[in-house]
Amino acid sequence: MSASKTVAITTPRGITCQVRIWDQPEHGASAVPIVYFHGVAGLFDDEPMLDELGKRYEVYAPVWPGFGDEPGEELIEDMLDFALHGWDVVARLEGDAEFNAPHLVGHGMGAMIAAEMAALAPRQFNRLALLDPMGLWLDSDPMPDVFTMLPFEFPEYLFSDSALGTKLLAGGLNFEDPKAIEDFLVRNSRRLGTAGKILFPIPNRRLSKRLYRVTDPTLLIWGAADRLVPTGPYSAAWQAAIAHASLSVIEGAGHMVTHEQPLAAAEAIQSHLE
Repeated sequence: MSASKTVAITTPRGITCQVRIWDQPEHGASAVPIVYFHGVAGLFDDEPMLDELGKRYEVYAPVWPGFGDEPGEELIEDMLDFALHGWDVVARLEGDAEFNAPHLVGHGMGAMIAAEMAALAPRQFNRLALLDPMGLWLDSDPMPDVFTMLPFEFPEYLFSDSALGTKLLAGGLNFEDPKAIEDFLVRNSRRLGTAGKILFPIPNRRLSKRLYRVTDPTLLIWGAADRLVPTGPYSAAWQAAIAHASLSVIEGAGHMVTHEQPLAAAEAIQSHLE
């Protein structure tokens, strides 16, 4: 279990969301906090990368509407809604925690939203780190359609180690129990329904036309074996779109580099932020 606490916040739009907070970093902590946006797999009970970053930074990880127990996803309709919700959350956190211009870190779908936010409001963040970001589309290298996958197919696309992926995605559920299967499918369907508003049928919301506006120092991090957002073509496309972005490719990880190589990912982020 992560060394964090959870609080509930409500945005001006009336959306209540849970926020996981790591707010007791060790000696010598940075004064600039991190806001972290999770991807389509959600926020796990165990977040080793965030645990590691929490030793140096205050870390705030909000749960997207549709991914937690609270209602509110019906108020999020498109990419602009996601970006504005992200801004509302940051503004509320700034009011509570009294910080300005945080670092913004996102994974997958969360990185897509973070990049959109940074493009809409340049120079509003300190630094930007995007892990295996979604949001671009290459006809020459199409991404697999997650909305047609059966639950047992997800691990091989998200993880280089599919056995680890199955264990994490199952979340300790007993899939011999019909009720456990039902609960998993309902929860997964709700998450994909929310994510589908920006990822279905393909994750192309013209973000590529706006990425030139990203001026915050940006690090791209990719799992070398990412099969969901293929590493070579998509990392090159993101570097072309954000001219000043640097790239770190981490071996021994797929799309879920946050869990397969959490220490390496945290080290790359910390080196970029400092």
